[in-house]
Amino acid sequence: MFVHKRSGARGDGGGGALPLNLQRMFALCGLLLLVPQMASSSILSKLSEDPDLSQTASLRKLMPVRFYSLLEQNQIANSTLSLRACTLFVPTNEAFQRHKNKATYVLYHMATVAMTQDQLSKTIPSDMDGNPPLYITKNRNGDIYVNNARIIPSLSVEMTNNEGKRQVMHIIDEVLVPLTPLPNTKTEITNPDAFQFLQQSDLLDIGDNRLRVYRSQVTLKGKENLFQSPGGHTFLLPIDEGFKATARSSLVDKKVIDGHVLLNNVIFTAAAPTEVPQTTAAFEDNIKVTVTFFKEKNGIMYVKSNTLLGDNKHATGVVLSEIVAANIPVRNGVVHLIKRPLMIVDTTVTEFLQEHGALKAFFDTIMANGGYVLNDIKNYSKVTILAPSNEAWENPAIEHIRNNTERMREILNMHIIRDPLNIENIKEKNQNMIAQVPTLSNHTFLYFNINGEGENEVITVEGGGVNATIVQADVANTNGFVHIIDKVLGIPSTTVLGKMESDPMLSDTYRMGQFSSFNEQLNNTNRHFTYFVPRDKGWQKIELDHPSVHKKLFMRDFAYHSRAVLERHLVIADQVYTMKDLVAMTKQNNSIRLPTFRDSLKLRVEEEAGRYVIIWNHKKINVYRPDVECINGIIHVIDYPMLEEKDIVASGGSYKIMTNFSILFANLFIIAIAKILF
Repeated sequence: MFVHKRSGARGDGGGGALPLNLQRMFALCGLLLLVPQMASSSILSKLSEDPDLSQTASLRKLMPVRFYSLLEQNQIANSTLSLRACTLFVPTNEAFQRHKNKATYVLYHMATVAMTQDQLSKTIPSDMDGNPPLYITKNRNGDIYVNNARIIPSLSVEMTNNEGKRQVMHIIDEVLVPLTPLPNTKTEITNPDAFQFLQQSDLLDIGDNRLRVYRSQVTLKGKENLFQSPGGHTFLLPIDEGFKATARSSLVDKKVIDGHVLLNNVIFTAAAPTEVPQTTAAFEDNIKVTVTFFKEKNGIMYVKSNTLLGDNKHATGVVLSEIVAANIPVRNGVVHLIKRPLMIVDTTVTEFLQEHGALKAFFDTIMANGGYVLNDIKNYSKVTILAPSNEAWENPAIEHIRNNTERMREILNMHIIRDPLNIENIKEKNQNMIAQVPTLSNHTFLYFNINGEGENEVITVEGGGVNATIVQADVANTNGFVHIIDKVLGIPSTTVLGKMESDPMLSDTYRMGQFSSFNEQLNNTNRHFTYFVPRDKGWQKIELDHPSVHKKLFMRDFAYHSRAVLERHLVIADQVYTMKDLVAMTKQNNSIRLPTFRDSLKLRVEEEAGRYVIIWNHKKINVYRPDVECINGIIHVIDYPMLEEKDIVASGGSYKIMTNFSILFANLFIIAIAKILF
């Protein structure tokens, strides 16, 4: 004989220990017997009518645990709904599906005061034993969260029960999970604060995570009061696994502990303002540390500390840590367990690449190509690594060159800078010009560009024809910095046109090509282009040297002339020409004649002090960025346009641009008209 024992007034109310079929049978029987008795309760009636929240709609939707069945089995919940005012937070069935067969605490979803969405206060005492609080977050988008669950705004209902008491029901997208002791714990633990949580963590249901090392450091440094502070705070607690490095625990001092606490700021992960720095308790005159929440594309949530102002014990820079157990509510805020302590810089860049899961594909690629890059890194006391994320390596173009060890090594070296370079350094370099930084790959430079300010600031880096965005900057290590980027440099995936369109340094040439209809051909993947592209500063020099010419070049009325100038810069052949190719051709023949869209381009290319120079028409033009690869060609960014003096002819006090091509076109047009007339 089986006896189904109802849960008591408090507890999970789920009967989770019974077989699934018996759970369904008893839930359905209880539902059919009790619904008529509860018809007087408006909220319960509403639940029984809503197919997404109840079990009455169809047997096919019957679940072993649904909120209605839990409510009707809980005596205190029934009493509250029948006699008192209340607010009820009701998870959807989809939320229960994600929650699986874990215990659900009904009374943690209730409060004995009725509050509409507008009336919800920052903390609400729940009706669970000890009245652990529920935390309300209202973000900039107008979303409202209770702990980590979002309130579905259109589904809130306000009613009055038979006793004339107001009752409000909010539908939420996640089951609320309180902090509870382990099943066999005999010690009573109800509504602990963060310090009690830290003290009793071995007895609490937090998975396999242990906090013994950090707990001992908090006690040793006398920081108990920080964790006992009343109010609402966010506590980031590193687990024991993060202290495997034996010396790391000794680096946890008072300031490091302060840097793990966000005072008067309760942040649950779903409601967290991502990529927005939050000040920590370690934000004072002599040290300034912020913490930021962010989520990787694979859904893993991280926090990062950024020591903006450090000292001889606390290095400036970013430290990343994965959140391994999130959203644990305590009496004075919320706790997140993190994989390793923040603020402590005690790993090399190589160790970081090896340990950080979001860079596994990058590290695996290094090792698959002999690990030579790691040896190159060791040759320098300080380095900067531009590390592509795991998603960046999903580019199909990479598969075509994976087995080319020499090419892959060049590409990997392109991601390494010989000196330490953080964002502040990049900004300093960018004050007068786009920062140009050499890499370990011969003759390959990276070009940093900064757009926007404050929260809208975006920093990009261009290398080998690829424009990547820095998604995580300034990760500090003992021997340099790591910046995580969203693309692999040196493996082009766009056409010449795509590169022209996206590169901020080439905007003037792109604009000129657009209104003159010159750009249309640059998307053709059946051709091979070598395009000498003047950068924006080159056109600015033309504006200073020949203001009237510059004005006309950028006027639609003179589009024909603008096109003729661009045609001189575009080489169309059976192959593309790198700067290395052009230097070799110059040495062999003294000068080169390349087929262009118009006719041909005669020039020489020389290498001077590691930089390339074009000698054209007795002028020296510096190559600012050589060999920007595209899938249908190559771009060489030059410092000045190739304009001939004879192209500029004075007429009526102004300048006109005439070209051999335009004269030829005019002659052909006259001949055609003559044939028609005669």
